Amino acid sequence: MVALGEVMLRLDPGANRIRRARQFTVWEGGGEYNVARGLSAVFGLRAAVLTGLPSTEVGHLAEGLIRASGVSTELVHWSPYDGVGETGRLGLNFTERGFSVRPALGVSDRAHSAASALTSQDFDLEDLFGRRGVRWLHTGGIFAALSPSAAALAETAMAAASRNGTVVSYDLNYRESLWRRLGGQAAAQAVNQRLAPFVDVMLGNEEDFTAALGIAADGVAPDLGDLPVPAFKALIEKAAAAFPNLKLVATTLRRVISASVNDWGAVAWGRDPDGSGQFAEATPYSALEILDRVGGGDSFATGLINGLMEGLDLPAAVQLGLANGALAMTTPGDTSQADAAQVRHLAGGGSARVVR
Repeated sequence: MVALGEVMLRLDPGANRIRRARQFTVWEGGGEYNVARGLSAVFGLRAAVLTGLPSTEVGHLAEGLIRASGVSTELVHWSPYDGVGETGRLGLNFTERGFSVRPALGVSDRAHSAASALTSQDFDLEDLFGRRGVRWLHTGGIFAALSPSAAALAETAMAAASRNGTVVSYDLNYRESLWRRLGGQAAAQAVNQRLAPFVDVMLGNEEDFTAALGIAADGVAPDLGDLPVPAFKALIEKAAAAFPNLKLVATTLRRVISASVNDWGAVAWGRDPDGSGQFAEATPYSALEILDRVGGGDSFATGLINGLMEGLDLPAAVQLGLANGALAMTTPGDTSQADAAQVRHLAGGGSARVVR
């Protein structure tokens, strides 16, 4: 599989606040890349990332981190360095984990990044999807929000993948801080509605479908909060009706008790050959204790995609995704540090009893 998106350096202050930190742990991460990394590092699939990196020592630091995860860097577009990073740099993301009543906090420093300047001229997309036969393309709303050229590249890549029979998944992943400068929700909806016709598997949470796609649950305010499962299902069905090309729509269900304790569930809708659909709801994890919530949704997508690529039925694939997301939030960093056997154990109802 191939992920199209920006890879940043995440600077993690651990248990400290960003404003008081004296040292940071460095991770690589990015909404789209995290899925490729999980499919490679957790499930052992062949994965690559379509991205841009600057030809600097910092860019090569990111390259080394990507390679260490098992994700191929052969498709990386390298940007020349101008001495100050005005025409291409590596994005940074400072992220606090949150605890109890203090929420997680992300502070992006990613303007003028090499990835945001990418265009379709930087890649041979017909070779990638037509001759080399990539099975799955994953991208999303974070990459599309970086710049108009990034959104145009996403559209071109998704169209090329679709023409050549590659499955396309797209995570709406609405980020108000990214869309603010481009026109807010109206701009996000315009872009995502343009890209949605190329999508086979649509991912998102309750806010994403409304803010990023313009689809709202009937009788529910735009700030959906702890939306009940029936309302989620109605929201998903509206998305599927609006875009008949969608074969599967999936969403995580998160109820925030505190920053370090969440109820964690998921539901998905799959289209039948006759055009109707069926729901699959995962067995949720109640009062899940969280060390680092960042990347939980990406890891859900990873497990779900892996299950679908393995040929699991929809309920089993959704449960695998939920288990992978739960495990990812028990360790630091943007992606899961579990292995496939641990994910399958948890998805199958395994307990947290000590393993000796």
